[in-house]
Amino acid sequence: MTDRTDRDGGDSQFQRPEEVVGADKLAHDPAAFLAAIIESSEDAIVSKSLQGTITTWNKGAARLFGYSAAEAVGKPVTILIPEDRLDEEPAILARIHAGERVRHFETIRRRKDGTLLDISLTISPIRNGDGKIIGASKIARDISDRKRAAERQDLLLREMHHRVKNLFAITGSIITLAARTAQTPGELASTMKDRLVALSQAHEMTLPSFTGDEAFQERSTTLFQLLSSLLSPFGQGEERQWHVHGVDTPISAERVTSLALLFHEYATNAVKYGSLSSTDGRLDVTVDARGEIFEISWRESGGQPFGKAEPTNAGFGTRLEQMIVRTLDAEVSRKWQPQGLLIILSVPRTAFAAPAHP
Repeated sequence: MTDRTDRDGGDSQFQRPEEVVGADKLAHDPAAFLAAIIESSEDAIVSKSLQGTITTWNKGAARLFGYSAAEAVGKPVTILIPEDRLDEEPAILARIHAGERVRHFETIRRRKDGTLLDISLTISPIRNGDGKIIGASKIARDISDRKRAAERQDLLLREMHHRVKNLFAITGSIITLAARTAQTPGELASTMKDRLVALSQAHEMTLPSFTGDEAFQERSTTLFQLLSSLLSPFGQGEERQWHVHGVDTPISAERVTSLALLFHEYATNAVKYGSLSSTDGRLDVTVDARGEIFEISWRESGGQPFGKAEPTNAGFGTRLEQMIVRTLDAEVSRKWQPQGLLIILSVPRTAFAAPAHP
């Protein structure tokens, strides 16, 4: 067979079958028909000598690897192999010499432009009329998309495993704290229900979708979005009793749960004892950036009188707050002002980022 260039621009080491025997005889010539199959294949089909020299090269190989037949034929097949995988070729040739076939061997090969491809190789011995092995044929299929999809799926599964593990750990801590302070089973059930709803809201905010590339990307939120979600039951638009001011900041998906529980606790107490217990009450949350610290002011006004403020004993809410504040490496203080409660929460910038996985 002679080297030629097809009219459509594809480069091939195989002649057009109709030029060998004529188009009307193609169906009656097995060799020509086989050549037509090879030439029309979407897969790269290449043959090489037992010394590893490329001897034939179809259009699929030209498309996959970027080399024309004229550039590839006569060259060592190692032009396609990354340096860190050169040891694969002697092992493959040894198996071919032994008459073995290599099936669905997944590896990485290099295109002419230097980019790397994930491919699946099937390699078979080529024998002459006497049955002697004289070379090898390779069928290479690009599996880059499949590999990327598998990697995304693995990433999603590991992320979901990590999140579920964290949720169970947090839920266990909440149950332990609630059990220490609940007076009745009903009180324990109510406390757990409220906190689990808050956990669910926080989890839903960052839960990946299950379609498209977005499914495999970590979804974060912002502090303002989190606060707006937690406080949304207390009015929307101009009628809402709460307002968020200042500097917004991103929150990693892994930090949302802790912050959601903390602010849910503050909102719950505001409903029971503070500004959100009255239709005339108001809650202002202000976030100021002070160097490496975010100072969050939770300011209530117009709620119940000072004498009916939230209890100061170390109940469930206090214990939960202490646990979360330690997790965030934050500091918290309270001031009981005539107009209502003021909570100052000082949180390092690093607390909003994802913690290192163990």
